[in-house]
Amino acid sequence: MGSMAAQGDVASVTERVPGEPARMWDAEPVSTVLDRVGDPTAAEVPLPNLPESARLARRLTQAVLRHRWAASTQVTEHTVLLVSELVGNAVRHTGAHTIGIRLLRRSGHIRVEVRDPSRGLPCRLPVSELDTSGRGLFLVDTLAERWGVDLLPCGKTTWFEMRADG
Repeated sequence: MGSMAAQGDVASVTERVPGEPARMWDAEPVSTVLDRVGDPTAAEVPLPNLPESARLARRLTQAVLRHRWAASTQVTEHTVLLVSELVGNAVRHTGAHTIGIRLLRRSGHIRVEVRDPSRGLPCRLPVSELDTSGRGLFLVDTLAERWGVDLLPCGKTTWFEMRADG
């Protein structure tokens, strides 16, 4: 993956992320989000450690899957949901200043990578029907073809793969 902004380099990341309220990103055509924020198929896109980053990551993923890769509705919906879970986990649990997202397409699979500077491993919690939180990795484990964590010298990449054909 490409290099992520240094932890203290918040300004360079926030300059690339739209300054409007998050609801404006939803009104914007998804294809223009790639032009304004970055293309996660070309290079890792840095996102600030803000709750709104999960929404932006969903829009980036949706733009790629719908407009670039013509993925099925089900694959798109599941991938967007899982991206939201991984970015949300990184925002909530890592203390990172920035998070990186990258999307790759390989021989019938879509791979999503979310990178953060924490080496703390995510863990799948047991969930019950009434739980209102802690379902993120349960969903990843249930919907993804496979998933994992790659430890890096300075952090980790949490990734999942989906079948591109649905």
